[in-house]
Amino acid sequence: MSIEFLITALIVVLIPGTGVIYTISTGLLKGSSFSIAAAIGCTLGIVPHLLASTFGLAALLHTSAVAFQTLKYVGVAYLLYLAYCMWKTDGHLTLNNKQTARTYKNTIVHGLLINILNPKLSIFFLAFLPQFIDANDPFAISSMTGLGLVFMVLTLAVFILYGLGAAGLRRHIIENPARLKKIQRAFSLTFVGLGIKLALEDR
Repeated sequence: MSIEFLITALIVVLIPGTGVIYTISTGLLKGSSFSIAAAIGCTLGIVPHLLASTFGLAALLHTSAVAFQTLKYVGVAYLLYLAYCMWKTDGHLTLNNKQTARTYKNTIVHGLLINILNPKLSIFFLAFLPQFIDANDPFAISSMTGLGLVFMVLTLAVFILYGLGAAGLRRHIIENPARLKKIQRAFSLTFVGLGIKLALEDR
């Protein structure tokens, strides 16, 4: 693993995308522990794309317009669903232990699905990871898997930092219900925008 890979991967992870926005919004609206759950979910959502690129399944998305469009529009629908949920929620949590555990699980699942339903990730890994692997490497699959795992660790660390940073501002927001509602609506519209952006993307 080269320093060039680490620097490039870190830059890619730092660029705000759907997962970052979801983690930040979760930190602001629900607090630090939920932002960590969101970060875990988004990171786990990378696994199917890593496996797809490692074993060549991403080539199907790249060559099959039907497969790509199907997964893309399911992802668009899910982003719009999240936008609706965020628009409707009041941002306050008064949960018992059983409800809290279920909500953590839901937060992880939402983050997982956000990344799973983004077909661009498989194609990204298919194009990105092989650049850092020797063409003559007899263990190319193992090397690609290792780079993918490093990418996931970087993703988890950066997303947790984003989420905790957002959670640190939570107290200043929840003390002002009007401000909280405006931020919720802003994030909701952001997810609508991300859904439109995904809908307009080509392979």
